[in-house]
Amino acid sequence: MMRAMPRRPHWYEEGEEPDYRFTLANERTFLAWLRTALALLAGAVALMQFVPLAGISGLRTALAVLLGVAGTALGAFAYQRWAHVQRAMRHGRSLPMTWLPFVLGWVAAVAGVIVLVLVVVGP
Repeated sequence: MMRAMPRRPHWYEEGEEPDYRFTLANERTFLAWLRTALALLAGAVALMQFVPLAGISGLRTALAVLLGVAGTALGAFAYQRWAHVQRAMRHGRSLPMTWLPFVLGWVAAVAGVIVLVLVVVGP
């Protein structure tokens, strides 16, 4: 027998209700993280399906794995980030720091370097 999910997380009743505009902005940010995660996953699939094998063995697969892992991790951390921000707003605290933009920026930079290598080396 399945248990029904609770209507709200317990922390959702703590503190004060933030201005709905901030809550909706936090939700839009969460959805942007999810869109980015899905784009990274789609890029990994597209690489494996549509990009011919490059001159450097395994580079295409390495890039696809990098994008796939980044997309999966970003999707997993998106809800956690949303919840931390929501809790901070409910308690009137500063917004929590996150490493996600830093890591995502470096993943994109590394992917860009790999793509440049693939273009220069050619098939």
